[in-house]
Amino acid sequence: MLTYPQLNPIALELGPVKVHWYGIMYLIGFVAAWWLGRWRAQQANFGWTEQEMGDLIFFSALGVVLGGRIGYILFYNFSAFLADPILIFKVWQGGMSFHGGLIGVIIAMYLFGRRYGKQFFTVADFVAPLVPPGYIAGRIGNFINGELWGRVTDVPWAMVFPGAGPEPRHPSMLYQAFLEGVVVFVVLWFYSSKKRPHMAVSAMFLLLFGSFRIIDEMFRQPDAQLGFIAFNWLTMGQLLSFPLLIGGAGLMAMAYRHRDSLSTVTR
Repeated sequence: MLTYPQLNPIALELGPVKVHWYGIMYLIGFVAAWWLGRWRAQQANFGWTEQEMGDLIFFSALGVVLGGRIGYILFYNFSAFLADPILIFKVWQGGMSFHGGLIGVIIAMYLFGRRYGKQFFTVADFVAPLVPPGYIAGRIGNFINGELWGRVTDVPWAMVFPGAGPEPRHPSMLYQAFLEGVVVFVVLWFYSSKKRPHMAVSAMFLLLFGSFRIIDEMFRQPDAQLGFIAFNWLTMGQLLSFPLLIGGAGLMAMAYRHRDSLSTVTR
């Protein structure tokens, strides 16, 4: 069994102001997306201006934060919201949903595309490889906070997390950082390095993330307020990921069916 490092979730205190590592991780994710986006745009000669890149990251950041918070309330804590609607504003109590953030980014990409006259999947294929580094940073933030721990296990790398009882558990947030973050990024980055049909990169992202999230949920402890939602094994995270698999498979089929007329270089 490994020892959880007992990290302080507060990185810096300036009087009454407390800067949390989780917030810093979000900032790192946005900066990484901006830097990778600029690099991709320059390498593939997309012709995007600095203004467009800045607005893309700004729109996406709003989508992540607003969508992530609203998604958490709707998908994971709706009954508590009905009892206390102000809960949606209590962000200091935690609670963000990747699937909600993804919906928020989809809306943001649509609005960005309309503003700059770009097709939705032109934007989506460009943005997809920029997402995983931010996801990695977010899961590391979860690990520092000692939250979203895994199920009880006896594997040699199990940890006892504060607030999770005395039993050793899977460090599932690190599994997610690796599979849904590192692996998705590496595969998607190299997949997008060659000429692919329009929509194919977006489809690959959905397929990869949906598959790995379903797998990782098998090791993650279900949210206490929900538990298993069906069959004594199905979690909300898995339920929300199945549409990603279906949507990704449909997009990939469409992409390669029309590859002659819609092919594009994505990096």
